[in-house]
Amino acid sequence: MLKRYLPILQWLPYYKKSYLSGDIGAGLTVGIMLIPQGMAYAMIAGLPPVFGLYASLIPQVIYSFMGTSRQLAVGPVAMDSLLVASGLGALALSSIDEYIAMAIFLALFMGLIQLGLGLLRMGFLVNFLSKPVISGFTSAAAIIIGLSQLKHLLGTSIQGSNQVHILLKNTLTTIGDTNLIALGIGVAAIILIKTIKIVNSSIPAALVVVVLGILAIYFLGLNDLGVKIVGEVPSGLPSFQVPNIEYSRISELLPIAMTLALIAFMEAISVAKAVEEKHTDYQVDSNQELIALGASNLIGSFFQSYPTTGGFSRTAINDQAGAKTGIAPLVSALVVGLTLLFLTPLFYYLPNAVLAAIIMVAVFGLMDFKYPIELFKNRRDEFFLLIATFLITLTVGIKEGILLGVLISLLLLVYRTSRPHIAVLGRIHNTEYFKNVARFPEDTETFKEFLIIRFDAQLYFGNREYFKNELLKQLTKKGADVKYIILNAEAINYIDSSAVHMLRQTIDELKKKGIKLVVAGAIGPTRDILYSSGLIRDIGKENLFVKTSEAFEHCMTLSHKTAIEEKISLQSGK
Repeated sequence: MLKRYLPILQWLPYYKKSYLSGDIGAGLTVGIMLIPQGMAYAMIAGLPPVFGLYASLIPQVIYSFMGTSRQLAVGPVAMDSLLVASGLGALALSSIDEYIAMAIFLALFMGLIQLGLGLLRMGFLVNFLSKPVISGFTSAAAIIIGLSQLKHLLGTSIQGSNQVHILLKNTLTTIGDTNLIALGIGVAAIILIKTIKIVNSSIPAALVVVVLGILAIYFLGLNDLGVKIVGEVPSGLPSFQVPNIEYSRISELLPIAMTLALIAFMEAISVAKAVEEKHTDYQVDSNQELIALGASNLIGSFFQSYPTTGGFSRTAINDQAGAKTGIAPLVSALVVGLTLLFLTPLFYYLPNAVLAAIIMVAVFGLMDFKYPIELFKNRRDEFFLLIATFLITLTVGIKEGILLGVLISLLLLVYRTSRPHIAVLGRIHNTEYFKNVARFPEDTETFKEFLIIRFDAQLYFGNREYFKNELLKQLTKKGADVKYIILNAEAINYIDSSAVHMLRQTIDELKKKGIKLVVAGAIGPTRDILYSSGLIRDIGKENLFVKTSEAFEHCMTLSHKTAIEEKISLQSGK
């Protein structure tokens, strides 16, 4: 049981000496990356930069003990930081201290939700976040995050918003106050980061521009010319504090915490699964990942961490740098801890424009242009779902974008299941195969006394009327000569009570017209329902067959089924 909740006990006893160099190298690389990234992402969240370092410390340590992925790098990320800013920005908070307290409590609240979902084995919930919704949401969020950094890039005071039109309007009203030196520093940092990535992606580009930015400000005195800098960063490790807010505020944080819990889990599990495909020595358990991420946020909140999750870019670099186990994040946490203890004074002269440049390069890399084009060519309904999520996220809000995107995708699913595919079948010449006459118009033959149809979905309250209407429509098309309807039920895996009632009525109506309903290919669970509901009496045991060809031949010759045909077609677990 202990090994189940502490996967470190599974791999640590088998740790190989050959893993050590890769783990240390990857840990150092990710730790060095985390320092500028953590500070930058804290700025997105509306927090002082040091809180990005706090969030890069304890959560990594907890995850290394409890996570099932050996390469996932946990810490502050751009998306969650923006969700924190947009969620807390909508609340009436009186001071920066109250804002910080709410952000830390949000990590506690989010961690409790993730932990609870993991213990209840609810990891499947992430499946409701479809790829079009994720893609549209991520691209829109990337734009909002990028534009939110314009105030640091331009050196102006732009009022923040999570609605793109308001953000652009606020930017235009202050464009005349642009500090050209700050803008020049920011643009130069963006160009340098992109150039370094092209030349040699293993070089920590973010750290390079941070060092150059600090040196430029310090030696040239650019802060005296209006270039805004980070200023004093508190030194020392975060102290243990119980997160505390007013009880009345908890209800306000619930929707933000729920959204964060699911989005953060989706980010982490998607990147963890992607990396897992490259390795054969472990398996990612989605429920244990929820527990590990929940515990990381929960315990992290007692050490002043705001919400964290697994990061895309850092995880990729962690894997590329040779990380083999959870030792790598422990090394990364050590780098961050040493920085907090001894190196924070060095960041005093760090220009905000450089942090803005780091954020912009990171988030605009999240935008995906290929996938929408692919959907436009092949799946128009999912393309419009992606666009709807994208536009709602951009113009209405971050939380609203993801929630409405999920709602629209579920409505699309309901619509599809309410109008599933129905095929009229014909026999392929000189064979026993029955295929869709629309797909094989020249190869199939139909018979005036037979209507043979295949229904490709479960039968339930949402599509029972559609099934009946389509059946009667096809019956009208065939004319008055029809004596037999053969229902190919191979794809029907469930029939609910509403559909049973509809079938009973339909069978009675058909009998009055002298038409017999014959069922072919019903699978075990469907046959069980036919028996338990009593529908078998309406259909008649003699009218259940294994294959469409057998049902057809029986009706043509009115022959009796063989003993084995009888056994297979009528078998039920009930």
